Amino acid sequence: MSTYALTDSWTMTRRELAHWARQPGRLVVGLVFPVMLLLMFGYLVGGGRGVSGDYLDYLMPGMLALTMAFGLEGTMLAVTQDLNKGVIDRFRAMPMADGAVLVGRSAADMLQSAVGLAVLIVVGLALGWRPQGGPGAFLAAVGLLLLFRFAMLWIGIHLALVAGKPEMVQAVQILVWPVGFLSNALAAPASMPGWLGTAVEWNPMSRTATAVRDLFGGLGADPAHMGAATAWPLALLAVFFPLAVRKFARMSH
Repeated sequence: MSTYALTDSWTMTRRELAHWARQPGRLVVGLVFPVMLLLMFGYLVGGGRGVSGDYLDYLMPGMLALTMAFGLEGTMLAVTQDLNKGVIDRFRAMPMADGAVLVGRSAADMLQSAVGLAVLIVVGLALGWRPQGGPGAFLAAVGLLLLFRFAMLWIGIHLALVAGKPEMVQAVQILVWPVGFLSNALAAPASMPGWLGTAVEWNPMSRTATAVRDLFGGLGADPAHMGAATAWPLALLAVFFPLAVRKFARMSH
């Protein structure tokens, strides 16, 4: 990416960050929702089918991965609202690099995702969870989680551009729920019917959760998933990043 495109993308990122100051409620809700899920599944609803040992040790990596899959509707709504309010048309009239608007939006989302991860990790530590893998493994786990988020984000941006209207985002967002809950985030695949357990094992989010468990030294760890946990997001990015940029460029002409 050229310096020109990077400058444009940073300008768009600062625009999105300015929205946080004007709409702090949306940011707070985005940070509190994963904490509520963690407390609900850990202490209220229960869970841990097929998990022997401390459920929190199994649940935390799964919740971190689940958080990276959820919350895409904020970015998707922002993209469709800009399209329908004519904001994008004004940007098109400027000498701006193709895709800078989308890159800026994704950069702001990634910053919020990093903050959300930090908040959830702090809550987990307060509840007694302790990662055992060491500082290097801890940073690698966070990197895998953010890579998964980045891939999911560009899928969401592409779907938002295809949907075109804010009211369509909710219908598209429903597609994220099967990815999140048909995974090993909350329960072990061994406790599920054979066909369902196989599907869960192939879920990209399950691969990320399992690899993160290994890096944290927790229950349900399997180092064999590390390659797939890296390959899946990179493959999704290779498909949806150019699709989103190309779709946006076509809308700009």
